[in-house]
Amino acid sequence: MIFTQIQRPAMTLGKYAAILFYLTFALFPLYWLLKIAVTPDRLIYSDGTRAWPSEFTLSNFSAVLFQTDFLSYFSNSLVVSLGTAGLTTIFAASAGYAFSRFNFGGKKIIIAVMLITQMFPLLMIIAPIYKVVASLGLLNSLTSLIIVYTAFNIPFATFLMQSFFDGIPKDLEEAAMMDGCSRFQALRKVIFPLTLPGLGATLGFVFTAAWSELLFALMLISKNDTMTFPVGLLTFVSKFSVDWGQMMAAGVLALVPSCLFFIFIQRYLVQGLTSGAVKG
Repeated sequence: MIFTQIQRPAMTLGKYAAILFYLTFALFPLYWLLKIAVTPDRLIYSDGTRAWPSEFTLSNFSAVLFQTDFLSYFSNSLVVSLGTAGLTTIFAASAGYAFSRFNFGGKKIIIAVMLITQMFPLLMIIAPIYKVVASLGLLNSLTSLIIVYTAFNIPFATFLMQSFFDGIPKDLEEAAMMDGCSRFQALRKVIFPLTLPGLGATLGFVFTAAWSELLFALMLISKNDTMTFPVGLLTFVSKFSVDWGQMMAAGVLALVPSCLFFIFIQRYLVQGLTSGAVKG
């Protein structure tokens, strides 16, 4: 009995210690990002080992907002990420529903091909994609990024949505159709509300992937007015120096839309990540 009473507080303490270690490990890069962003340029190296800079400044943020093209990069990334997330979720939800509810010829082959496409390194296909985009006259356009990002995110998003549809009993649709609903009405009135967590999880995953993607944006975009945020960060790196303060300030500002987006879909995202793993 005494051993059990001692063991329980020790286990609780161990759990909290593990959570604290994880949070420290996960949040430390964000803390260091903010620390450098508010450090004056002349103190970035001298205060490198300090927990917090000896002087505090917001000049890096004002310089990024008013002396660079950050707002243009920011808005371009927002357009690309929202467009990609919206299109991918629509296509993935449609395909996931079809894979979950219908049996048709070539279904297994299509699924296998979609899985195989996830195995190729992006560096192997960047050149063919560049030639296709160039032949269509879509270089240096946000449309090209939305199309490419959507194409690459659809397979995973489809399987993610299929798992949610598999977890919804078919009896609900059948009951709705017996009551006079068409399949589309049953989907809209019965199934769609139940898949909101899955849609939130898919939107969050695709938005994050598009927001942080660099390789395709670097290869397909060369004009300054159509650069996305990850490519725009490279403008803070010159031939002989790196403007760490402004780069870190831009990174902090770039976290704002992601945080707001996840706050907006948090309820659906948490439900989606948990309910999608349980069938039935």
